Amino acid sequence: MANAESQRRWRQKHRLIKRQLNVMARESVHHSLHDVATTFNLRGKGEAVSFSSFVMRGLLQRADRDGKTAEMLKDLSEAYHRDRDINGN
Repeated sequence: MANAESQRRWRQKHRLIKRQLNVMARESVHHSLHDVATTFNLRGKGEAVSFSSFVMRGLLQRADRDGKTAEMLKDLSEAYHRDRDINGN
């Protein structure tokens, strides 16, 4: 964990463009983010989260024009919710 002074400097430097996001996640999520970072040559798990959000926005835009993409997103959403309910996330 960073000390208070380095956190203050980080927040001051990035105050207009970034906010720190601290979340608790299952270990499998951390492994998945590491895999995404490695696969797409990203700088780490934080950038993998940003990249995943970027990809999701692109898929949502494509789904507005493409029925197959919309169906894929619907299937993935249902699978995620099913998995979440089964595993108690």
